[in-house]
Amino acid sequence: MAAEFVPGNRLTLLNSGTEYFPALLAAIDAAGIEIYLESYIFANDEIGHEVANALCRAASRGVQVNVTVDGFGAHNFTADFLDRLSAAGVRAMFYRQEIGRYHFKRHRLRRLHRKLVVIDARIAFVGGINIIDDNNAPVDMRPHYDYAVQVEGPVLQQVHHAARRMWETVSWVNFKRRYRLAPVATPVCQLAGDQRAAFLIRDNIRHRNDILNAYLGAIDAAKDDILIANAYFLPGLRFGRALYAAAKRGVRITVLLQGKSDHLLFRYATQTLYATALAAGIRIFEYEKSFMHAKVAVIDGQWATVGSSNIDPFSLLLAKEANLVVRDAAFAGQLAASVHQAMAVGARELLAAELSQQPLYSRFLRWLAYGVVRAMVGIAGYSERHWSTSETTPEEQ
Repeated sequence: MAAEFVPGNRLTLLNSGTEYFPALLAAIDAAGIEIYLESYIFANDEIGHEVANALCRAASRGVQVNVTVDGFGAHNFTADFLDRLSAAGVRAMFYRQEIGRYHFKRHRLRRLHRKLVVIDARIAFVGGINIIDDNNAPVDMRPHYDYAVQVEGPVLQQVHHAARRMWETVSWVNFKRRYRLAPVATPVCQLAGDQRAAFLIRDNIRHRNDILNAYLGAIDAAKDDILIANAYFLPGLRFGRALYAAAKRGVRITVLLQGKSDHLLFRYATQTLYATALAAGIRIFEYEKSFMHAKVAVIDGQWATVGSSNIDPFSLLLAKEANLVVRDAAFAGQLAASVHQAMAVGARELLAAELSQQPLYSRFLRWLAYGVVRAMVGIAGYSERHWSTSETTPEEQ
């Protein structure tokens, strides 16, 4: 489905946890009706406990608090948080909880990767930031570098609908039909600002390609420049062709990727694309200051996106994702300036001469990593054709 841009919103860009969590905690503490929270990771650290405590306080004053975490990413949730949250009245569930032999089935690759909070249907947070402390990482990878957006205005109707729908779906799958209640809060759709935005999700039913198509439409229309900062970048054929076509017609393309990765297999697989991209005139930078987890883009200083979706087959073909897409010069400019600032202080540009000096065994290992990743997509039930064309089957997750 095409993005439905709604005017009249107020969007606040939040850079990493230092800006995100104070805003989130304040909004939770101000909640009076309901909270929906979705996260891939809910870490047993200082931030995790601060958020859990805030959710408990909200539930104790009568707020209906609904928490959905991924069964793989938040595998610690039962031991670390569930009893305390449940005792306070928080309703918590898992998306595809991994138990015993099912842990190794192909469905484990289909994850709830969204990072989404909706409070009283009047304010929402959309982005790539999990419930985890920025410094919960090896010393040389601290702090996390990521983005989220605080959303107010008419686009909340789209966000609230998606959050409620997810809760209903997971409730049904978990046989907790008592959780399937009528909406408590009505989305606040009054004008809050002057920014146009659309909320997009990726699932396996009606919205299989919404995020991908939004990217492709913006890239195909690009005239001047494309800036992408993405933690896990392994685009399929359609995305790659769109980028190369844009480069060929003179669009300046800059891609910021991880220089320090928590998934070396993915990093090595991505590096197999560097030579072709550089030959096409695409500039590639690796962020080496700390761990980069961002999933953002800015095109022609007018179009921007912030969300949970990486540009790889797992996000674009398998996972539940959520992105906010914005058409607003001020927001796009602010995001671009923030990414360029991060690049200036913490990134290194990759040059073709450097790649040509890599030993043969290093190139072989990278192509081997690329082959392994493609095999993983196949194990998940998607053939090479599906990856290449970014199509999916109608199978419901």
